[in-house]
Amino acid sequence: MFSAETLAVIFVGLMGLSILLYAILDGYDLGVGILLPLGNQKDSDDMIASIGPFWDANETWLVMAVGVLLIAFPSAHSFILKELYLPVAVLLIALILRGVAFDFRVKAAFSHRPTWDKAFKAGSVLAALSQGYMLGMYIMGFEHSWQSFVFSGLSALGVVAAYSYIGACWLVMKSEGSLQKRAAKWARKAGRFSFIGVLAVSIVNPIINPDVFERWFSLPNMILLLPMPAFCFVLFLIVDRLLKRMPFKDDASCWIPFVGAIMIFFLCFNGLAFSFFPDIVPGKINIWQAAAAPESLSFILWGAMIVIPCILAYTVYSYRVFWGKTKELRYY
Repeated sequence: MFSAETLAVIFVGLMGLSILLYAILDGYDLGVGILLPLGNQKDSDDMIASIGPFWDANETWLVMAVGVLLIAFPSAHSFILKELYLPVAVLLIALILRGVAFDFRVKAAFSHRPTWDKAFKAGSVLAALSQGYMLGMYIMGFEHSWQSFVFSGLSALGVVAAYSYIGACWLVMKSEGSLQKRAAKWARKAGRFSFIGVLAVSIVNPIINPDVFERWFSLPNMILLLPMPAFCFVLFLIVDRLLKRMPFKDDASCWIPFVGAIMIFFLCFNGLAFSFFPDIVPGKINIWQAAAAPESLSFILWGAMIVIPCILAYTVYSYRVFWGKTKELRYY
């Protein structure tokens, strides 16, 4: 049905879509966990309730992304997992800790609930740090040098800030009263750190990767791509100004900061994708070298055409059902 070259592009597109949706959807609920206040039980309950119907389904996109990488690009999966074995293990432990803490905090005695809140927060922070570290190592081409480790460490902190940013914007949209005001303050602070992180990656990436520098700063690419970072900067500014004016009368426009954060994530993801495509491992393996046999990809594509629309439909339906301000989280 499709050529081998086309199939590789289709599957890297599906993997990219899964990663983007995971970063946005699980990003905000990881951000809520990172921001969880340990000294205010009511706010903690409201924040957990805001992600209650969504958090476990959001992680489906991580499974999808890893599954596509394993099945469609097995050699790249082997290389990446070998380089990132430790942070991947930390990520899995952190996600398990989050899941256990989320369920146990509701059923536990009231005196034990703060302990599970700490576990949920710790799992969220560890998950974000490990993902940021992996992103930094990927950008650095998996080099084993002190510069690479330092940059990956800073990238880990940047992802924590980015998830806190989108998580706080989610709380602005889903909460009311004093929690919404605090969320707006958290979002402004996290947004500034996120902007610094985006700026740092935008500077370091072309410096360490000559091919990336050539793509972004050669004509006519430079002229055509200039609106992308400019629009990203404008979005950071617009969201910050809106958050400063919170709350609005009748809570109007409370959704705009969250949509703005989504657009920032989208622009940053597309910037990275443009920087490295068609390499799936920067400077080492491209998508056509890593792709599985065309016959296998053709067969798998039929399953993907069924599974992915079903997951998307369920995601849209769940958000439609549970849309609106946060209600008390119940398990009965």
